[in-house]
Amino acid sequence: MKVEKEEFFEQEVEALIEDIYSQYGYDFSGYARASVYRRVKRFLNNKNVSTVAELKNKVLDDSYYFESFLQEITVNVTEMFRDPSFFQSLRNNVLPMLSTYPFIKIWDAGCSTGEELFSLAILLQEEGLLDRTKIYATDINQKVLKQAKEGIFPTSNIAAYTSGYYASGGKKEFSSYYLSNYGNMKFDSSLIKNVVFYPHNLATDSSFNEFHLVLCRNVLIYFNRELQEKVFKLFDDSLVELGYLALGKKETLAMSQISRNYNFVDKNNRIYRKAS
Repeated sequence: MKVEKEEFFEQEVEALIEDIYSQYGYDFSGYARASVYRRVKRFLNNKNVSTVAELKNKVLDDSYYFESFLQEITVNVTEMFRDPSFFQSLRNNVLPMLSTYPFIKIWDAGCSTGEELFSLAILLQEEGLLDRTKIYATDINQKVLKQAKEGIFPTSNIAAYTSGYYASGGKKEFSSYYLSNYGNMKFDSSLIKNVVFYPHNLATDSSFNEFHLVLCRNVLIYFNRELQEKVFKLFDDSLVELGYLALGKKETLAMSQISRNYNFVDKNNRIYRKAS
C-alpha cells in the first residue's frame, strides 16, 4: 500500500511538472527525480498543503505562489568562497591567462543569491581585472537574481566568509569590501558595476554570447544525465577557443561527448580548458 501511495504521489508530481512547463515555461523534466520529489514533499509540509492536487491548483492559479514554489524547487545553497582551493586555483591558474585578453567576458550560470558572484568579483578586483571584465550573472529564479543584485548577506556568515576569503589567497582586509548594518553586511556596489543580471533557464534557453570563462558549480548535480549533456553542449557553444569551464567538485565532463575537447587545468577543483 505504501508503494502504491508513493507511485501515485510521483505520478501527480510528474503531471504538475508538465502543467508548470505549459503555463510558466519552466522545464523541470530533466531534474533528478529524487531531489524533485524530496523538495515537493518538503514544500507540502512547510506550507501545510495536504495533497499535490491542492498544490497544483495553488501553483497554477497564483503566480506569486508559484514563485515561492520555484524558490523551493530550484537549488539556492551557496556561500562566499565556497571551496577556497577552487578560488585559489582560479586566482593562480586562470586569471593570469585571462589577463592577456584586452576585454574579458565571464558567465556565472546559476548564480543564485550572488555569493559566488561577489567572490569572483573580489578576485578580479585584486588581480586588477575587474574594470575590463563583463560578468553575465544568470539564474532561472528572478527572486534570487534580485537578491544577488542587492549584495546583502547576513552578518552571521561573516566568520565563514572571512575564513574562506583568506584561505583562497585574499590580499586585503575582507571587511574593506562591505559595510555592516542591522544584522546584515552590504557589499560595495562597485564590485558589480560591470555585471549584467538576467534570467536564463539552462534547461530550455540557448547560448547568448561567447565567454572566456563559464562557471556553473554545484548545479548540474541536480540534473539527470540527458540534461547534463545538453547543458555541457550549451557551455561548449558559449566558450571561445582556450576558454575555461569551472564545475563543482562532484561534477565532471568525464562521460560527456564534449570531454575530448577539454583538458584539465585543475582536476581536483574541476577546472577545464577548451582545446584550440
